Amino acid sequence: MATPRTRPRDLLSWRQVEGGGVIGPDERLGWSKTVGIGLQHVVAMFGATFLVPVLTGFPPSTTLLFSGIGTLLFLLITRNRLPSYLGSSFAIIAPVLAATASNGQSAALGGIVVVGALLLMIGVIAHFAGIGWIEVLMPPVVTGTIVALIGLNLAPTAKTNYEQDPVIATVVLVLLVASVVLFRGMLGRLAIFLSVILGYVISLIFDKVDTTGIGEAAWVGLPEFQAPSFHLSVIPMFLPVVLVLLVENIGHVKSVATMTGINYDRRIGRALAADGLATVLAGSGGGSATTTYAENIGVMAATKVYSTAAYWVAGTAAILLGLSPKVGAVIAAVPPGVLGGVTTALYGLVGILGVHIWVTNRVDFGRPINQFTAAIPLVIGIADFTWVVGDLNFGGIALGAAAALAIYHSMALIGRWRGTVTA
Repeated sequence: MATPRTRPRDLLSWRQVEGGGVIGPDERLGWSKTVGIGLQHVVAMFGATFLVPVLTGFPPSTTLLFSGIGTLLFLLITRNRLPSYLGSSFAIIAPVLAATASNGQSAALGGIVVVGALLLMIGVIAHFAGIGWIEVLMPPVVTGTIVALIGLNLAPTAKTNYEQDPVIATVVLVLLVASVVLFRGMLGRLAIFLSVILGYVISLIFDKVDTTGIGEAAWVGLPEFQAPSFHLSVIPMFLPVVLVLLVENIGHVKSVATMTGINYDRRIGRALAADGLATVLAGSGGGSATTTYAENIGVMAATKVYSTAAYWVAGTAAILLGLSPKVGAVIAAVPPGVLGGVTTALYGLVGILGVHIWVTNRVDFGRPINQFTAAIPLVIGIADFTWVVGDLNFGGIALGAAAALAIYHSMALIGRWRGTVTA
């Protein structure tokens, strides 16, 4: 595979092509078509990106604004040759809810800033030292377990929303499942977004949406900003999220490399650092943690257009949406029943992503080391075990992630010494 090289003067330039085949990262269609592809990326990312602030209580407009800014920053740091969109990370929901409940939203933002700073540092190290050490520290059985327990830890939250309006929640859930099997291509991949929109419309018809804030909101204006605060007691809740963002980013970069035939290994460090910096920036102003989005990779797979120009369009569009309080008010008014239906599936899908990591990497669960690495942390995470040490509060996600790392590496070390575990 070729390795992309970009001269400084070529950073924001693309070679225009007519289409009819694969469009590379350094190429673009005519601007009218490029804008169209870019808007497809906006639609693809929108459903998941707006759900995170709705679920965590953050201002949606602020999250959209920082999502767009983060995407443009990502393109610049990766030298404009790695097509990716930075949307809201679902991995952050559980620690944000816990931190907000104990110390308020500013404390949750402080946790997001810490996550971003750690990811930024790891990215810098990976840029110079490669990612081999990450793969040794976090083999697939560990990463799959951590991703799975983060999603399944949120099951009680989905239940709480569901119970607020079981009828609407059930309708949304049925619409979601139906959309997946009824529609092909782009519409099929937007099943979550479509089910939320349809559920929203149904709720409006039955007068279950509070539209007061929508009517009062201005069409154009700055979103609501909030500064972070840092509390040692909530930081442990956020540390496992760093591991998930590592897995997501590396996996998505490798997916793009497979599709484009371009070797992006040298840009993985830049990608991690860029996402870390974008997350720091978002947390510093009231936005959510960001991550590269599989939804937008799906758009590229469908269109065969890998041009970064389309992502400049998408990032700019997200910024413009973030500068409309009216859009933010519409998003913030999504009723609990709609959220209950969609999150029942969504949180489960996050858990299944962990299973997907096991399957694609052929993790052998006939081996006791893999069995216990997954089994114990999953129970800890799902049951939300808690350990309080002074001012520090370790919840199920933090304890489960630590257990996965400790169990795997201690069993591997002792097993090799005793000859009971083989590589």
